[in-house]
Parts: sequence; C-alpha cells; structure tokens
Amino acid sequence: MLFHLREDYQSQPLNTSEMEAEPANQLRQWFQDALSAGVREPNAMTLATATPDGKPSARIVLLKDFGPEGFSFFTNYQSRKGSQLKENPHVALVFLWHDLHRQVRIEGQVERLSAEASEAYFQNRPRGSQVGAWASPQSSVLDGREWLEQRIEAVEKQYEGLDKLPLPGFWGGYLVKPAMFEFWQGQTSRLHDRFRYSPKLGGGWLIERLAP
Repeated sequence: MLFHLREDYQSQPLNTSEMEAEPANQLRQWFQDALSAGVREPNAMTLATATPDGKPSARIVLLKDFGPEGFSFFTNYQSRKGSQLKENPHVALVFLWHDLHRQVRIEGQVERLSAEASEAYFQNRPRGSQVGAWASPQSSVLDGREWLEQRIEAVEKQYEGLDKLPLPGFWGGYLVKPAMFEFWQGQTSRLHDRFRYSPKLGGGWLIERLAP
C-alpha cells in the first residue's frame, strides 16, 4: 500500500538565537508548550535499544523525570529491553508532539537508578500497578490470558491486607545520560527547522542547525 498523505506545516520559524543554551531547559520549555496545548501523555517516548551485534528494537515507554543529569524511566529488568540494556547501554529516545509539529531526539547511555530511587517510585505507584509488576514476567511467552489472571490472583492473595507491596528485585529504574539532542519543528515545503546539541570540550553545548 502506497501512502500519499502529506501535511504542510505552518509553524513559526526558529532561529539558533532563540534556542536555550542548555538542552534540558529547551526540552522543559517544549514540554510546557505540549501541556498547555493539551497534548495527551507528552511524556510518552520511543525507547530504542539494540543487541550487542546491532539488531534494534523500539517501544513506547513513559518518561518519569528529567533534568541536566538525564531521563528516567522504569521497567522489568528481565524484559527484552532490560536484557538488551544490560548487554548494550546505548539507547535513543524520541518524543513526538504531532499537534505542535515538534519532535525531539536524544541519544545516550543508560545506567540503573539506585535501589532507593526505584523503591521510592514503586511505592508511589497505584496498588494495581504494583501487583502487575509482581505478576507479569514481562516479555515472556504465556499460555494464555488466564495464566496471567491466575498470577494476579496469587499475588493479591500473597499480599492481602497490604496497601503497598515491596519492590520486586527484578524491577526498577534507568537513567539515560544524554550525549546528543536534536530539536525538530515542522515547516512549510518540508524545510523543517532542526537544531542539534552536542557536548563541547570543557563543558556546555554546541548548537548547530541541520539541513532538513
């Protein structure tokens, strides 16, 4: 099937002088714009991982926090992405806010968050999400939905009467430490604005305009 779908974006042009010196500040500004525009789940991001021999895979996960140090998300360490992150820490992230004609790409490496940080986040999750984390052997092949429902019942019974469940040893957070940012804003005739942030020797970031 061949698609000829095409939208001619009409965004306000961007100039290098308008970009924040720190990419985290620029991203924070765009996040606020997305929230103000009513974008649903603006923290949804594509997480791309790869095996040691370079076979990629990608999925959507939810960003939970970010700042100058990096971007955090949480998952099952024994999942497919968890296994790939253990073998190859290089990752890429993509945020797409189509209603605003904006996209942000980030490349970097991951490291595990501390057990204390994972515990703090896990204890703030809804109880149903805590039960699901214990019950689901993420990425494993299942015989059927009934097996999963039985696992949930077993976990519910095991922790009956507890408002909060303990943190599973196989579950926790990662911090993506960025080495490159690219901010993209759609423009008419596909002449989009693209700005890449690369770290400079001695600190700070180099901002360069890229051809669309």
